[in-house]
Order: sequence, then structure tokens, then C-alpha cells
Amino acid sequence: MPLVLYEVEGGVATLTLNLPAKLNPIAKDLQVELRDALARVADDKSVRAVVLTGAGKAFCVGADLGAMRAPEDGKTLGGETADWMQSLSHPIISGLRSLPVPVVCAVNGPAAGAGVGLALAADVTLAGRSAFFYLPFLPKLGISPDLGCTWFIPRFIGRARAMGMALLDERVSAEKAAQWGLIWDCVDDDQLLPEAQKVAQR
Repeated sequence: MPLVLYEVEGGVATLTLNLPAKLNPIAKDLQVELRDALARVADDKSVRAVVLTGAGKAFCVGADLGAMRAPEDGKTLGGETADWMQSLSHPIISGLRSLPVPVVCAVNGPAAGAGVGLALAADVTLAGRSAFFYLPFLPKLGISPDLGCTWFIPRFIGRARAMGMALLDERVSAEKAAQWGLIWDCVDDDQLLPEAQKVAQR
């Protein structure tokens, strides 16, 4: 089963994170497929825009912490995580930002941790009304937010709100995210993908 679905219709490539049973965590294998899908978009001259979304009830709940295991070859877990971030996570964000076509993200449910950074790397981000944005890094895990969160969020909504998101262990609703300017718009859940496709076609 592909972990990233790739469909092109009317010049729009729709990339769907496809691990719905686990709420689409950014597992290593999924990142490999997403990186390859972005390279495919960059090489396809028929693609004029991209829609990025998630399958099932969630957009992306962040890193797959359950998949992290004791590293091999004498590496520390921190060292292996750093290698993974440099070889996959960072290239995915820079790949999204450097695509020659616009990217529309349709946040169809929870976006947590690294999933927030993934959503905000798009050029235009829409969210369904039931979606929310959540940063568990510091309050739950004691680590710094990743996948561009510390770059995107303060620039989009200012330092005070960014610090609140990072420190206070609170979910930011899609409606509030739109009011703050974190995302472009909040729409009814059943209108999210049609609206994202409409934006991508413009």
C-alpha cells in the first residue's frame, strides 16, 4: 500500500498522506515516499499546482514516536534522529517551499507536531472546521518544535502567540488559526477538498 497517494487531474497533483489507521504520522517510510512525490511533481511539466492532504480523520499527527527504536551501529537515538531530520525531514520542507508550482494544503483533521510544520510549508493552507493545530513538543516531550515550526509560526502570527502555542499545551482550532493568520481560511469539512481544488485551479 502506498503511503503517499499521487493523483493528477486537470493539472493539479493531489498528494495524500495515506496511513489513516495511525492518523498519518510522519514515519520514515512515509517521508521517503513524500520526498519522492515532490521530486516527481518538480519534474512533471503538466502539473500546475499541488494539493496536499491526509487520508481519514487526520491530516498528520507528527512523528511516529512508536516507530523509534534503539539505534544500531553504535549511534545514539539523538544522533540517528538528527541524521533522519537532515536526510528526510528538512529536504521535504525545503522541497515544498522550492517547488516551481504553488502548494495548497487541505488540513482535514488534527495537525500535531511536525504535521503543523508540514501544513504551514504550503503556499496556501486551508483547514476543515473540525481541524486543529497542536504543538506537544515542549510541554509533552521536552524537545524543540521541528519541520519549520519555529520559523513559520512566529512569522505568521507573532512571538506572543507562537510562544503560547509552543508552551501552553493548547490546541488552536481551525477557526482561530484563520483569525490569527496562521492559515488562509477555515471551511466546512465537506467543502475542504473541493475548495482546495478550486484554489489550486486558479
